[in-house]
Amino acid sequence: MSLDETQMLNSLGFAKPPSETRVVVAMSGGVDSSVVAAKLAREGYDVVGVTLQLYDHGAALAKKGACCAGIDIHDARRVAEEMGFPHYVLDYENIFKEAVIEEFADSYLGGATPVPCIRCNERVKFKDLLATAQDLDADCMATGHYIQRFVGETGPELHMAADPARDQSYFLFSTTPEQLDFLRFPLGHLKTKDETRALAREFGLEVADKPDSQDICFVPDGNYAGVIEKLRPGAAEPGEIVDVDGRVLGTHEGVIHYTIGQRRGLGIGGLSDPLYVVKLDVENRQVIVGPKEMLATRIIPVREVNWLGDQAFTDRDEWHLSVKVRSTRPPREAILRPLSDTEAEVELLTPEEGVSPGQACVFYAPDGSRVFGGGWIWAGA
Repeated sequence: MSLDETQMLNSLGFAKPPSETRVVVAMSGGVDSSVVAAKLAREGYDVVGVTLQLYDHGAALAKKGACCAGIDIHDARRVAEEMGFPHYVLDYENIFKEAVIEEFADSYLGGATPVPCIRCNERVKFKDLLATAQDLDADCMATGHYIQRFVGETGPELHMAADPARDQSYFLFSTTPEQLDFLRFPLGHLKTKDETRALAREFGLEVADKPDSQDICFVPDGNYAGVIEKLRPGAAEPGEIVDVDGRVLGTHEGVIHYTIGQRRGLGIGGLSDPLYVVKLDVENRQVIVGPKEMLATRIIPVREVNWLGDQAFTDRDEWHLSVKVRSTRPPREAILRPLSDTEAEVELLTPEEGVSPGQACVFYAPDGSRVFGGGWIWAGA
């Protein structure tokens, strides 16, 4: 592409005026996606807002801090009316239940610690909603995620957000190259969330001071066990808390109430040294506890690998990268060894504590912001 052609590209990367560029904006009703929609409408793009109703409308009306239901749908619609672009609400409740909620429950029952927000992006927003955007003859789809998309020598690249505190790359590792070609993330370059709220006020949006969503959208007050018991009656069967030698130290009201690395709330006080949950034995309904050093993990098996590198994943025996094993932790140096196109072994140069099946292991450039994909930690961990 020549310099003259590059200069003609609009802010979304298309060689035509904004008015001739249709962009579908995924609107959750929160301040981030509202600002994206308003910003693009103000710039003259042909904006179409789409909001997904993901779970029971009535139950969600009174829940603050949720997304994709109840009052948030009304907020998204109001932004569209204020900015003068069309807005549609699509009922994805059944799809969301089958693709996200059911697996969430089954994963917890299997002793894993799932991340349903990743599955929602992967199976709903960036799959079905993206297909809907294409059906609407959109040139691209924009979201309010804090992540950056740059065009490199071999195509679009995924990069961490400019604001490390807002970076959502961990939750978007499974974005495929084909999806990345169609997606845009207009907020990824902003330095702070205050900049987003300032834009909302500039556009006159009533959601400017709306609180950020908290926890998982369909889990009120972070009570995972309560949701799982409702989805799977009888799931919380009592059992034993045992040490690594099999000695019974106490009882519990259900394995689903515990996660790897947990120390508080075990109900086994009076011991000389603190103990942590080191394993969940679902089959025998046992919570296994041990000293903190038993939480340290160096080798992590991952599967369902999504690779975003320029070369094929299996072109090398080893990739020297950085990885995140939890969304709240910084990337750590690691060696990634492909076992197939979708499976790998990750060796951490410094062992990590609390590595849990069901979490994601996300790959990053060792000395930069680029995201090279990731995979799911499985029960071999």
